[in-house]
Amino acid sequence: MAPDPWFSTYDSTCQIAQEIAEKIQQRNQYERKGEKTTKLTVTIRALLQNLKEKIALLKDLLLRAVSTHQITQLEGDRRQNLLDDLVTRERLLLASFKNEGAEPDLIRSSLMSEEAKRGAPNPWLFEEPEETRGLGFDEIRQQQQKIIQEQDAGLDALSSIISRQKQMGQEIGNELDEQNEIIDDLANLVENTDDKLRTETRRVNMVDRKSTSCGMIMVILLLLVAIVVVAVWPTN
Repeated sequence: MAPDPWFSTYDSTCQIAQEIAEKIQQRNQYERKGEKTTKLTVTIRALLQNLKEKIALLKDLLLRAVSTHQITQLEGDRRQNLLDDLVTRERLLLASFKNEGAEPDLIRSSLMSEEAKRGAPNPWLFEEPEETRGLGFDEIRQQQQKIIQEQDAGLDALSSIISRQKQMGQEIGNELDEQNEIIDDLANLVENTDDKLRTETRRVNMVDRKSTSCGMIMVILLLLVAIVVVAVWPTN
C-alpha cells in the first residue's frame, strides 16, 4: 500500500521542527561560550522558512482530502489537531529563535514532544467507529466512496420515483379535466332536455284545453238541436 502523502509530509515537517529546536539549543550554547553563531542563525532561518512552507502544504493537502471525501470527518479532525500542534510548535520555535541568549524550556519540550507522541497511545483511536477500525487510509477512502455511490444511487432512485409521481399527477389532472368536460356536456344536455319537456308540456296543456272547449260546444249544439226538435214536433 502506498504511503499517505499527508503523513509523509507530516513526518518530514516534524523532523524539520526537531532539527530547528536542536540548532537553537546549539546556538545558545555557542553564545554562552562566546563563539560565533552567524552560520547557525542563517541555517535556522532557512529551516524556519522551510517549516512554514511545509505547514502550508499540509493545510492544503488536508483541505483537499476533506473536501473531496478522501478521508472521514473523524480522520480529518485528527489530522487537524496534529496540524494545530505543529503550528503551535512553529510559533514557539520562532519566539525562541528571536529570544537570543535564552535557554527556554520550550526548546526541551519541543525536542521531547515527538518521542512522547510516538510512545503514547493515540486517544483518537478509541473514538474510531467499528466499521473503519483496523483499515488503512486507502481502504477507508474506498469505503467512503462506496457509501457515497450508494447514497447517489438512492438519490437517483428517489428522483425517479418523484418524476413518476409527478407524471401520474399530471395524467390524473388531465383525466379530471376530461371528466369535468363530460359533466359539463351532460349538464347542458339535461338543461336542454328540461327546456324541451317544459315546451311539450305547455303544448299538451293547450291541446287539452282546446279539446275540452270543443266538447262543450258540441254538447251545447246537441242540446239546442234537441230543443228545436221538441218545439217543432207535432203533438197528438
